[in-house]
Amino acid sequence: MSQKNSDGKRGARERLQEQRQREESRAKRKRTLIAGVVVVAVLGAGAGIAALVAGSQQGKDNKQHTSGPVVAPQGAIGKDALAIPVGNPAAKATLVVYEDFRCPGCGQFENGFRETIHDLQDKGQLKAEYHLVALIDKNLRGSGSLNAANAAACAQDAGKFPAYHDELYKNQPPETDDTYGKKSRLLELAGKVEGLKTAPFEKCVNDGTHDSWVQKSQDNFSTSGLRGTPTVQLNGQSLYDDPTKPLTPDKLRSLVAEAQK
Repeated sequence: MSQKNSDGKRGARERLQEQRQREESRAKRKRTLIAGVVVVAVLGAGAGIAALVAGSQQGKDNKQHTSGPVVAPQGAIGKDALAIPVGNPAAKATLVVYEDFRCPGCGQFENGFRETIHDLQDKGQLKAEYHLVALIDKNLRGSGSLNAANAAACAQDAGKFPAYHDELYKNQPPETDDTYGKKSRLLELAGKVEGLKTAPFEKCVNDGTHDSWVQKSQDNFSTSGLRGTPTVQLNGQSLYDDPTKPLTPDKLRSLVAEAQK
């Protein structure tokens, strides 16, 4: 074989090899892109139980500003009195929940675990600490998150927080429907809780007595590093970190039982 033919064949092989490398590179980039899309989809599904990212730039730009003194509801606990406690203070298991009354994932959690949580609280095995935030208002605009959280804080003043909290989730509107922006609707739901719809409660709701407290809670949440709502922790450990091992009522009971040992 002549040197010329040998060089020609070698050149052809090298060009073919280079073409294959380019095709493999394109295929690799495509696989990476697809994998990225899948990851985002999985996270988005996980945030079906979670709202939009708390620290988003849009959230910062849409930050609500409320005026007036920060008035914590009666019995609020923790740093800056930003948590509403429910249950036996001596319980060995503490459930910490960051939630937004417009958040569909929060509704799924509350409506799915309500009976289990109440049962464990009634047995004195579990106490809960609720942090009320206004994340959806920031991302989708509106005032339903803020107004509902203020109304729930007003219910805490009246000693009716658990029952009213449950009614808000039982009647939760779609995330994009700012129904809870209407205080008349919040007062209407208060009528479902025996003894709640009183003149002091109505004034508290209409005046937005705890609006600045809710905003302080939201500001604290935005800088906490927490990703979204609901954030649910049991004795400091997140219950939603592993999407391959979803939380169930039985699993929650088991974890609470373990905390009793």
